[in-house]
Amino acid sequence: MLPERRGVYGGSDLVKAADHGLPAVRRSRRSGRRKLLFWIFSFAALFSICIATFGFKMFFHGVEEHQSFSSSTYVKDISVESNTTEQPKKKPHRARFNPCKVDLKDSVEPLVEPKTFWNFVKFSLQYVMRENIQSHANQITPRFGGHQTLEEREQSFHAVNQTIHCGFAEGLISTGFDLDKEDKLYMNTCTVVVSSCIFGSSDFLRRPTSKMISRYSKENVCFVMFVDKETLVKLSNEGSVPDEKGFIGLWRMVVVSNLPYDDMRKTGKVPKFLSHRLFPSARYSIWLDSKLRLHTDPMQLIEYFLWRNKAEYAISNHYTRHWVWDEVQQNKRLNKYNHTAIDQQFLFYQSDGLHKFDPYDPYKPLPSYVPEGSVIIRAHTPMSNLFSCLWFNEVDRFTSRDQLSFGYTFLKLKKTNPDKPFVLHMFKDCERRAITKLFHHRNP
Repeated sequence: MLPERRGVYGGSDLVKAADHGLPAVRRSRRSGRRKLLFWIFSFAALFSICIATFGFKMFFHGVEEHQSFSSSTYVKDISVESNTTEQPKKKPHRARFNPCKVDLKDSVEPLVEPKTFWNFVKFSLQYVMRENIQSHANQITPRFGGHQTLEEREQSFHAVNQTIHCGFAEGLISTGFDLDKEDKLYMNTCTVVVSSCIFGSSDFLRRPTSKMISRYSKENVCFVMFVDKETLVKLSNEGSVPDEKGFIGLWRMVVVSNLPYDDMRKTGKVPKFLSHRLFPSARYSIWLDSKLRLHTDPMQLIEYFLWRNKAEYAISNHYTRHWVWDEVQQNKRLNKYNHTAIDQQFLFYQSDGLHKFDPYDPYKPLPSYVPEGSVIIRAHTPMSNLFSCLWFNEVDRFTSRDQLSFGYTFLKLKKTNPDKPFVLHMFKDCERRAITKLFHHRNP
């Protein structure tokens, strides 16, 4: 029966087994704890290595995403709140204006001035060359435009034999726009003129596109660019240096000293409006703003805008604005000039009969009361010269923003002389874009 009782302890045997078994149990528990700690530390080390190697950027990337999400949510909340109160104003889409076809002659060789072209209103127009300052008790300082009274201004609108103010009204001293003698001699020889000006280094020099200018025009048309000394130095530093005869390309550079106005824009109106004073022998003149480059032959322009339309004065209308009040608002919106001076000028014109432009009026005298004004093509007829003087006098008396005074000057001249027509051709602005290339002014 002993085999059946195998493994059963009793008495002293159990005590002996306990004495030998307890240390073994303790040893097994200690080894188990060591293994557990080993695996814990191993896993922690492995996790640390993985985080250090791969997870650091991912962790912070997740934080950034969370922050960006939170900030975007915050911005969205703000935008939603702002939309509930006031919608942000979007900038208006700027319209694009393209050139249109101009049916010019293919060549200038067959161009012949029409025999009946100069059958316009004729009268003698003289100019105030020197003022007697003593006759004006309250006005002592000489002015380039002279000291025209309101009575003299009213009389000057009559197309009759008369002497009027038209710039260059000298007193005991020069009132400005002084030219070199050699330049004056050259200008006196011109019969057809293309002119422009840059004062105060306001623009780069835009040379006419030489390949578009005929040989005839290069030999017979004067291209004159009026500049001040500051501008000439600036252009020379940029590489545009006049040659021995004073030319840069086709432009004859004419330096003006003693500028008549502190306002460079107003000084620029002198060559713009008074080409018949600066070029006394000229029969035709073309004015270009300095922001434009001419890429059409000047004789083709004279044929197309003047001869073909039997006009003595040609200027383009404005591409968007046609009523003087709109031009007033735009000048004030862009701070082009002192607002009070603009308001005073417009109120004066309204009190003198300037009415609102009606585009639906079949008898409207012009397609617009606001010109674009950067291109003027004119024959030096008595009415053309008178209108140019009258327009200049308005700029001299009021603001340099000549678009404000154009419509008023034309309407008053027409009203004052109902039996003496002034043939002004106001062409489309897209035609102006077809004959020139537009650039931006030089950044200040």
